[in-house]
Amino acid sequence: MKVHEQVSATKQVFGPEDALALAATVDRIVASKGRRVIEVDLRRDRPSRDELLKLLLGPTGKLRAPSLLQGRILVVGFDEASYSKLLL
Repeated sequence: MKVHEQVSATKQVFGPEDALALAATVDRIVASKGRRVIEVDLRRDRPSRDELLKLLLGPTGKLRAPSLLQGRILVVGFDEASYSKLLL
């Protein structure tokens, strides 16, 4: 995979409004929390603002890392299977 842009989470903070703006640009979100992977198809389901923020933000109130934007899919958190599927 070719990286077009890499942003350090320590240098550029993505707060709640930034995370929601990023989510508005995608069709699908794949969020990993612990061993759980939650997939949301934003074309069919539109979660509330609070539900989206629970998926996107970590305990610090910032966008969870790592986050990967590939096309119209946003992957938040790390799940090896999710990354493998996207990178093939």
